[in-house]
Amino acid sequence: MGNLLNLTGKKGLIIGIANAKSIANGCAKVLHAAGAELAITYLNDRGEKYVRPLAEAVESPLILPCDLSNKSELAAVFNQIGSKWGQLDFVIHSVAFADQEDLQGRVVDCSREGFLLAMDISCHSFIRVAKLAEPLMKNGGSLLTMSYYGSKKVIPNYNLMGPIKSALEGVVRYLAADLGPKGIRVNAVSPGPIRTRASRGIKDFNGLLKLATERNPSGETVDIEEVGALAAFLISNAAKSITGNTEYIDAGYHIMG
Repeated sequence: MGNLLNLTGKKGLIIGIANAKSIANGCAKVLHAAGAELAITYLNDRGEKYVRPLAEAVESPLILPCDLSNKSELAAVFNQIGSKWGQLDFVIHSVAFADQEDLQGRVVDCSREGFLLAMDISCHSFIRVAKLAEPLMKNGGSLLTMSYYGSKKVIPNYNLMGPIKSALEGVVRYLAADLGPKGIRVNAVSPGPIRTRASRGIKDFNGLLKLATERNPSGETVDIEEVGALAAFLISNAAKSITGNTEYIDAGYHIMG
């Protein structure tokens, strides 16, 4: 099994690092330690100063701008990967966004524009990523995105992101069916609450974290490197028959009634 989990020689793209506490950064650290070579993106000039040192720490040869609302930037990322590597083995998509007003209000009150923006950045962008990755995954590959239990059950204050993540998990299943014949596996990872920059947008996140910790069987929280370890497994040859799934890493919170 140790050889199966060795990612030496695999080349992948990570989208969604904002700072050192990002889930995507936990994934980058674990995947680099497992031998993978990583291309890493940052959102904009302001974000670059936080992301570049993290990307350099994992010896990334490609550190690229990528605002998922800008289709030309996303296409440019894949063009540069094609020029540099000529292939791609995996992508981690760890991005979600909603306007604060829509995220913190009731779902019934969200604006049409706010709903479409959240769906575009948090969900449809994963379809765009899959479309661009497909021709580079010549020997198969793995596509991963990040979800949350609020996709299945109503979680206090998760609001608009609940139905958005539900849609994302549906996309995972259909992409898995579309791309399976090419040996491309598609899965979602569903961590328990983790204190990240994105979590600051959720009203009373501390209460959500406290509830999840009190109600899971172990009474412990999940950290970003544990999520990275699950991502490494799903990317590895050990998971070659796993696709279309939402894999929980929440200390068992999702099994509790």
